[in-house]
Amino acid sequence: MAYVAVKGGETAIQNAETLLKAWRRGDPQVPELTLDQITQQLSLGVNRVMCEGSLYDPELAALAIKQSWGDLVEAIFLLRAYRTTLPRFYNSQPLDTQQMNLQRRISAIFKDVPGGQALGATYDYVHRLLDFKLMAESEAPVALEAEPNRAAMPHVMELLRQEGLIQSVAEKSVEKLARKSAGESAGESAEKFAENAVEAAQESVEKATEKAVKATQGSVERATEDTVKATEDIEETTGETIKDTPEPAVEEADRQPFDLTRQPLSLPAERDARLQNLSRADEGFLLGMAYSTQRGYGNNHPFAGEIRVGQVEVLIAPEELGFEVAIAEISITEVQMVNQFKGNKVQPPQFTQGYGLTLGYNERKAMSMALVDRALQAKELGEAVANPAQDEEFVLSHSDNVEAQGFVQHLKLPHYIDFQAELNLVRQLRQTGREETVDDTVEPTRAETKNGTRNKTMDEARNENEE
Repeated sequence: MAYVAVKGGETAIQNAETLLKAWRRGDPQVPELTLDQITQQLSLGVNRVMCEGSLYDPELAALAIKQSWGDLVEAIFLLRAYRTTLPRFYNSQPLDTQQMNLQRRISAIFKDVPGGQALGATYDYVHRLLDFKLMAESEAPVALEAEPNRAAMPHVMELLRQEGLIQSVAEKSVEKLARKSAGESAGESAEKFAENAVEAAQESVEKATEKAVKATQGSVERATEDTVKATEDIEETTGETIKDTPEPAVEEADRQPFDLTRQPLSLPAERDARLQNLSRADEGFLLGMAYSTQRGYGNNHPFAGEIRVGQVEVLIAPEELGFEVAIAEISITEVQMVNQFKGNKVQPPQFTQGYGLTLGYNERKAMSMALVDRALQAKELGEAVANPAQDEEFVLSHSDNVEAQGFVQHLKLPHYIDFQAELNLVRQLRQTGREETVDDTVEPTRAETKNGTRNKTMDEARNENEE
């Protein structure tokens, strides 16, 4: 569709585009923005465009911001459209955020954490007052330099995991096995199976805790052995193998993760698909959903377990080489939220978690993503799905700003025929309504009087005839 009724036709459209470019450029006497200026001085906007545009390239994101006249949603659209033209040569390995070069790392649940806390660059402790000195500032502020912190900074969640206080992969498998068995058998047999499974899990967790306390900090191999031992105990108790369950506890090596950029989203969605959707979802939408969970529309009381901002290597493993190769270092923000879960007959009381990860420094969105991720786990944890943030279809179907802005803004296009059809329908309904009103009223008659003609009702005329 096009505005064929607009005078000038194609020439008018070209002139509108030229006018847009002139307005975008602004006063020619003012120096034009460069991509370096946008990248360096508007980096938070660049980070958002890269994240929601699903393409890590600060220069191209800056170009999109400049081309879109500062409209970040339009810039995201431009970057995502360009992304579809790029070939894919390799799939990268999972990011090892444990090895991040941290610039900021805080925890709201533990004061003293291994490796310490680092505030980094943040607005958290800055007064929200306009700084008029920036209008005349000419000298760039110089940040203080310090020796890099070489201490190991393991994830804070490992502290809870060592005590068995946060839901682990093995415990999730116990719950799934218990639910499966409860569906196949009835009454006491299902309850007994659940009790046996819980006892086996608790014994395994206690053993893992004792070993973890004695182990040195960061012993990942020991934790892996304990998880395998817990899995074996579960299999001995239930007589079933975890691999035979409909939803395996540990992803098979050959199972490829869902790719939202190449596969359409289908519901119900697995958690990997949900996280991809949330990672490139509109920040404002996610913030609203996360806020709703804290105001009572989600039965959610979160704690910021850990927030990490820094650089991490991107690795690929070409088959022709047979080993991993680092191809880039990117900035990311990772958030792990801790949420309380009361437990049930299958699971002991423990904490659950929500996860958020974004490209660049995008702390607010990563926190919102983690809160919404936890809310969307309601069904898996046996909680009632009674609020918008817990509704998978509602959240995932309305989070993409490219789709949303396209559907909303298409209303600006000509809808002449559609509106004419509805206009004619409204006129016909009004005409039909008037005719029915006239039929329901008493039909008047006309009678001659000394003073001229006046209207008489049918009752008056009938009374005169009887006289």
